[in-house]
Amino acid sequence: MAIRETWLQLRTRFIGNGLSKKLVGDEPPLRAELFSAVQMEQHGKRLAAAHLLTPGHAPDQLLARLTENEQTLIGVCTLLMNAVTATRRIAPAGEWLLDNFYLIEEQIRTAKRHLPKGYSRELPRLLNGPSAGLPRVYDLALEIIAHGDGRVDPENLSRFVAAYQTVTSLKLGELWAIPIMLRLTLIENLRRVAVRIAASRTDQNLADGWADQMIAMAESDPKNLLLVIADMARSNPPMSGAFVAELARRLQGQSSALALPLTWIEQHLAESGLTIEQLIQVENQQQAADQVSISNSIGSLRFLGAMDWREFVETMSGVEQTLRDDPGGIYGQMDFASRDRYRHVVEKVAKNSPLSEAEVARHALALAQESATENDGDRRAAHVGFYLIDRGLAQLERKVQACWCTGESLQRWSHQTPFGAVFGRDCVADGAVDRDFIDQGASRWSADETAPDSGRPCRAGNQSSGGGAGELAGDAADHAVSIAAHGIFRRYSAGKPHPGVTPTMLTSVQGVKR
Repeated sequence: MAIRETWLQLRTRFIGNGLSKKLVGDEPPLRAELFSAVQMEQHGKRLAAAHLLTPGHAPDQLLARLTENEQTLIGVCTLLMNAVTATRRIAPAGEWLLDNFYLIEEQIRTAKRHLPKGYSRELPRLLNGPSAGLPRVYDLALEIIAHGDGRVDPENLSRFVAAYQTVTSLKLGELWAIPIMLRLTLIENLRRVAVRIAASRTDQNLADGWADQMIAMAESDPKNLLLVIADMARSNPPMSGAFVAELARRLQGQSSALALPLTWIEQHLAESGLTIEQLIQVENQQQAADQVSISNSIGSLRFLGAMDWREFVETMSGVEQTLRDDPGGIYGQMDFASRDRYRHVVEKVAKNSPLSEAEVARHALALAQESATENDGDRRAAHVGFYLIDRGLAQLERKVQACWCTGESLQRWSHQTPFGAVFGRDCVADGAVDRDFIDQGASRWSADETAPDSGRPCRAGNQSSGGGAGELAGDAADHAVSIAAHGIFRRYSAGKPHPGVTPTMLTSVQGVKR
C-alpha cells in the first residue's frame, strides 16, 4: 500500500498545483527518428528555415519547469525505493534511475545555479510551434536530445549547430546557453521516462496485490477463488502491459485453479483484439526503450561536464571567425579572456544597434582593413581591437548606428571631460537613494562569477552571460544617474553645490591620484 499511496500523492500534488491539463504521465519521452550526422545537418537547415522569432520578452518558464521536474523525480525515486523495500521487482530503467539519482540531484543543483531568475528572458524566443514562447536555443536542445534518444554526440551537435547557422545565425549568448539548455532538456527527458516507470510500477503493484490474494485463496480455500476473481473484475483493473505481464508472471505455472483469472483476462483482451502475449511483448519493448533512454541521458549529463565549451563556442561563432581575420594578425594570438572581451563589446554594441552581432564584427573588421591599406595610418588602427576597446570604438558605433541610453552616455562623457569627474562624484552623492536598489541587482551576480558551464567571465549588463542580474543592475544605475543628473544641474544652476562636494577641475594625472 505504501507504493500506491506514494504514487497517488505524486499525482495529487501536481493536479492540485493547477496542472490538470498536463497530468503526470501524458507527456511522452523525447524520442524521434534516430539521425546520423548528415541527417542532423539537413534537419538543422530545415529547422532554421521554419523558426520564427517573437519580439520583446516573455516570462521565464524554464525555472518553474525545472522545479517541477525535480519534485517529480524525487517522488518517483521514493516510489521505487518503497518497491525495493517491499522486495518487489523493479524494471532495469528504474534500477538505473535509483543508482544514478545522486548524479541527477547534482545536475539539478548545477542547473539552478547556472539558471538564475531572468537568465533566459534575454534569449530570442520562438513565435510558433510546440516550443512557442520558449528560447530558440531550448528548442534546438530538444531536437538534439529527441533525435539522439538522450545521447549527445559532439560531432552531431557541432554539425547540427553549424548547419543551422548557414541559414540563421545564433547570437553569442545563445551559443553560450547551449550547455545549460541541453542539461535542462536531459532532466526533462529523465522526468518523462521516470513518470512512465512509476506508472508501470503502480500497475505492477496492483497486479502483485491481486496475485497474492489469489495464490493465498487457492492454497487455503480453492472453491472461493471465483469470488476473488469476481472482485478483481468489478474493480475494473487497467489492462496495461505492466499489469497483465506482472499478473501472468505471478500466476503462470501455478495450480490449475489459477489459470481461471488468466482465462478471464484473455477473454477481456480479446474484445479489443489483443492477447496476453502481445501485451507482454509490448511491455518488454517499453522497458528496454526506457532503459536505453535513461542510460543515454545520464551518460550525456556526464558528457556535458567534460566537454570544452569554450572551444565549441569559438568554433561555432560567426563573430569569432570574423574577428580572426584581423588584418593586424593580433587577434588570433590573444588569450581566451582577451578575445572574449572583444566579443563582449560586439554583443553590447549590437544590442544597441539595428545590426546583428555578425554585422557589427564585419564593420569593425572593415574599418581595420581600411586603416591597414593606408601607409601613413596608425598601425594600431589596423587591429580590430582599436575599434572595440580603443579610440576607434566611437567610429564603429557611428558606423553601425548604435544608440546608447542616458546612463551609458553620461558615464562615457564623465570619463572624457574634466568636469565629468566632478559630475560623476556628485552623481554618487545625489544617487545614494538608489544605492540599495543597485546593490540588490549587482549582488545577484558578482563580477568574477563564471558563466554557465563554460568558464566564461560574466559582466554586469552582459546579455549572453546571464542577463537578469546584469540588466537589473544596469537599469538601476541608469535610474540613479538620471536622478543624480537632475539634482546636480538643479543645485549648480541655483548656485548651491551639494554639501560636502567642492567643484574641482582635475587636469592632470597627479590631480586624479590626489
